[in-house]
Amino acid sequence: MYYTLYCEIKWTMHFTESHKIYRQKLEELTNLQATCSNAISKQRKCLKDLGYSLNKCAKTCDAKDLKLITDIQTQVKDKENVFFDMEAYLPKKNGLYLNLVLGNVNVTLLSNQAKFAYKDEYEKFKLYMTIILMFGAITCLFFLNCRVTDEIFNFLLVWYYCTLTIRESILMSNGSRIKGWWVSHHYVSTFLSGVMLTWPEGPMYQKFRSQFLAFSIYQSFVQFLQYYYQSGCLYRLRALGERNQLDLTVGELFGPGGHLLHFWQLYNSVTLFHLAGHEDCKEWQVFMLALTFLVLFLGNFLTTLKVVHQKIQKNKEKVQKTD
Repeated sequence: MYYTLYCEIKWTMHFTESHKIYRQKLEELTNLQATCSNAISKQRKCLKDLGYSLNKCAKTCDAKDLKLITDIQTQVKDKENVFFDMEAYLPKKNGLYLNLVLGNVNVTLLSNQAKFAYKDEYEKFKLYMTIILMFGAITCLFFLNCRVTDEIFNFLLVWYYCTLTIRESILMSNGSRIKGWWVSHHYVSTFLSGVMLTWPEGPMYQKFRSQFLAFSIYQSFVQFLQYYYQSGCLYRLRALGERNQLDLTVGELFGPGGHLLHFWQLYNSVTLFHLAGHEDCKEWQVFMLALTFLVLFLGNFLTTLKVVHQKIQKNKEKVQKTD
């Protein structure tokens, strides 16, 4: 018994010492993080001032100096990308959205393993929810014409898109380069789902119900196929070192299926504008949904055109370099 007690006391002393060392290292890490963050902030300010001076000089210099300035500006952009990668491993203030949802909580993951695990879990969440939503829409359309099940489905859509926006914001805080319309798309979809949830039962709702559920089924099906296509592409590009480990299967829905989805959004908008002009229409949700579907269509369509234009420009530059 005395030997067991002695072993427990010895283990406790050893554990206490280990915990003391851990706290010291943690304090050192915190100080290093603060030092690095301050240094990056100062460097960013210097680069910003340098960029302003270069732009000013570029307006009055000759062709030889202009080439030199262009080279320096390219180097400045490269440095900014380096700082972006560094900041992915440093604590930073949350954006407005994360502050509203989570408060001032540090969401930075410090290791590559933790970042990739969170990103992988995000992708699985999207895939599983896409399948659940597809079967939910099928059930509502073909088996249960009931307001309660419709409300459950719409609530699930609101929860899904809200969760996506939070998870994507955390991924962006950890260095994922999600940007442009693909960030805004889920915020708009959250708003649209919320309006659908509040739309009361009535003749206008019933006229649009089947069209919306059919659209939801098709959208989930396209996203399901797109997930596997983009997953394969990202895997090959990461293996070649051409894409970041935190790049996601979000964004461009190309191909006939993706383009049809965009124009179905336009069709939904036109249908809803027509219903909004009906003499029996009293609900504000009809016009608001029409406007939101139009925003989704324009955002998706214009972004697709922009991406196609960028790819054409890159191909032209490759051809010119080859020549």
